[in-house]
Amino acid sequence: MTRTEKDILTTAETAKLLGVSTRTAQLLIEAGTIPSWKTPGGHRRVYRSDVMSIVEQPEAKTEVNVSAIVVAIGSSVRLQRYQQIFKPASGIVLEVFEDVLAALVAIGSMRPLAVLVDAEGEGADRAPLLHSLSANPSLSGSRIIAVGSAAGSTEASGRVENVATPEEALTKVTASFKEDASANAEIEEGIPVALNEGQRLLALERAGLVDTEPEDAFDRLTWLASQMLNTPISLLTLLTASRQWFKSRVGLNLTETPRSWAFCNHTIMQKEVFAIEDLSTDPRFADNPAVAGEPKFRFYAGAPVLDPDGFVVGSLCVIDQIPRKLQDRERRIISELAAVASDELRLRTLDRKPAVARFARGEANRGRAAVA
Repeated sequence: MTRTEKDILTTAETAKLLGVSTRTAQLLIEAGTIPSWKTPGGHRRVYRSDVMSIVEQPEAKTEVNVSAIVVAIGSSVRLQRYQQIFKPASGIVLEVFEDVLAALVAIGSMRPLAVLVDAEGEGADRAPLLHSLSANPSLSGSRIIAVGSAAGSTEASGRVENVATPEEALTKVTASFKEDASANAEIEEGIPVALNEGQRLLALERAGLVDTEPEDAFDRLTWLASQMLNTPISLLTLLTASRQWFKSRVGLNLTETPRSWAFCNHTIMQKEVFAIEDLSTDPRFADNPAVAGEPKFRFYAGAPVLDPDGFVVGSLCVIDQIPRKLQDRERRIISELAAVASDELRLRTLDRKPAVARFARGEANRGRAAVA
């Protein structure tokens, strides 16, 4: 074998060297985290030296490449300008739509950082659209920006911000993104982090679950986990850059903890069930405040919960205050319940699109009637 052959790796070989799944390695390659090129047959190849530069990086506070989605709605000519202006904006993913209904359906599943509505062009009455966006509860965390010389005359809602040019819109969006990124840019030293953590956080944002009300579908799963494994505590956790937030919980009063407390940091790094028989004797967890002090956790077992694209957004786990060994049957139960939670997340995504479409049509019709 020549030196050149030794220095060139396939996606599968890259995954093995990094200790991640082939799919994760593929995502890293396609996203440009690992430089690559295509063979004449269309297969991706990478240099071993580029992979090793990642493997050999010193452990410290981990910089997370936070990403955010921005949606722009307008004419094809105007959208070309937005694409040109936003292209250099690092970390911002711009999605453009000429068709309003298609945009509204997509927005329902994206949960974007901002929605830019271009008000320029002949006959571009954007008032009904702005009314619809303002009234959409799923966009409560998104900025709605009307762009154009006529934007200031649009009476939609106090939520709508008005700017004259796409450049001004970029300035507003960039400032908002930097505020979010500064809060999420670092993960505390010692916390295991996947190489695609930035993409995982974006997937979590798209899921739209963090800081939402309890839901029966998830509460049933944590109740079943607690009952079937006879543990006092069961949780469905979601891991942001800085928090472990509980979408559903049984036997615990806390709604969240710092991410550094989360045993689930290890669970989201793998496909299988992660279990610790006695947390107090494991050097990774013995100093954890929830182990060393009250409530003195001792046993943990959890399985990853995935979004429709395969990104791990959190985990379904059980906790006990006495050491115990996880039996094969119990391992299967946790794995299956986590799979049901993943299916529920997938169904939510599928259900959200037609629901948003119906909402959009109704609001748009009401808006047009009001204008007429």
